[in-house]
Amino acid sequence: MNAIDGARLLPWASWDGKPCYLLRGNGVGYVSRLADRVEAEQMASAAELIEDAYRILADRAWTPGEIHLLAVELNDRLAKVHRVSESRGARLLWLQEDEDDLDAEDGAPSAP
Repeated sequence: MNAIDGARLLPWASWDGKPCYLLRGNGVGYVSRLADRVEAEQMASAAELIEDAYRILADRAWTPGEIHLLAVELNDRLAKVHRVSESRGARLLWLQEDEDDLDAEDGAPSAP
């Protein structure tokens, strides 16, 4: 197991665009709470943009520039939501592995 195994993908990138990770801890530290807050803000922002997109597209009175800007903003929000889903999905797998390890230590059969 290397140091990155079990690390949390954070909802932001480094100054040069590389992914940032938090080494696995108990999930209640400052950086974990900050990441949770940023993820929640990113999800809320995506939901608001979806509503705006419906409204803009329903009006059918947009310019090519407005559609281009909407596409750029939708792409940005989609990338952030994708990062959140990758991070949360990985954490769910870690939780399952932890439960399986605890079951094995207790001698209890693990779930199928």
